[in-house]
Amino acid sequence: MAMLSFEKKYRVRGGTIIGGDLFDFWVGPFYVGFFGVTTIFFSVLGTLLLVWGAAIGEGLAGQTWNLWQISIAPPPIEYGLAIAPLYEGGLWQIVTFCAIGAFVSWVLRQAEISRKLGMGYHIPVAYSVAVFAYITLVVIRPVLLGAWGHGFPYGIISHLDWVSNVGYQYLHFHYNPAHMIAITFFFTNCLALAMHGGLILSVTNPKKGESVKTSEHENAYFRDALGYSIGAIGIHRLGLFLALNAGFWSAVCIVISGPFWTRGWPEWWNWWLNLPIWF
Repeated sequence: MAMLSFEKKYRVRGGTIIGGDLFDFWVGPFYVGFFGVTTIFFSVLGTLLLVWGAAIGEGLAGQTWNLWQISIAPPPIEYGLAIAPLYEGGLWQIVTFCAIGAFVSWVLRQAEISRKLGMGYHIPVAYSVAVFAYITLVVIRPVLLGAWGHGFPYGIISHLDWVSNVGYQYLHFHYNPAHMIAITFFFTNCLALAMHGGLILSVTNPKKGESVKTSEHENAYFRDALGYSIGAIGIHRLGLFLALNAGFWSAVCIVISGPFWTRGWPEWWNWWLNLPIWF
């Protein structure tokens, strides 16, 4: 069925979570909805505040239009979890609020589109893991540590510096067991989907004069290469599982660093050295 004829069937009123028919319409190919409006509002407001922060010189780098140097820093540690003055981290707090508003609105907009199409909520649930990882960094971990100043600054170089500094605070951050799990999922996800993508291209782009191959060829290839073929649906389920776990364990590895473990991560592995099997 052509896409345009299908759109006539699903572009009907209903399926909204909030707002009823007020914003239940499309602009070209884009569904708006109440949460589409809130996404635009929070995105534009947050971006303008970042530009304003760069213009007035708020942040670590001072006044600059160098994209690499712009930095909107969180409040100093001494402010704790209080609302900070605008020029001393308050701008960071407002931008953070706008970012969360935009991300959550986008999740709910995805849910509304899924409702209209009669689909499952796999996409908004999956994207929620990325939102959870962001909220972990700027809300959950700072709250557990007792100060907004533990959040990361909004800037390119300053953000990378923050990541580096947090890693050195725990000596060798790659000894963090949750970090190990996250990296394993990242690499395995890349491997699985690269193999899947390569397989699809190989069967749908045959040599000149040959016919396009079928799913039997795909399954046979992986049975011969790996001993097992997970199947067409299975590889997408596996990719989703790997991707979501990469994001989830990334959030876990940072939220346990500080609130639950304050020493160097190599020390955590002393339990392994103290196992009775070594004596």
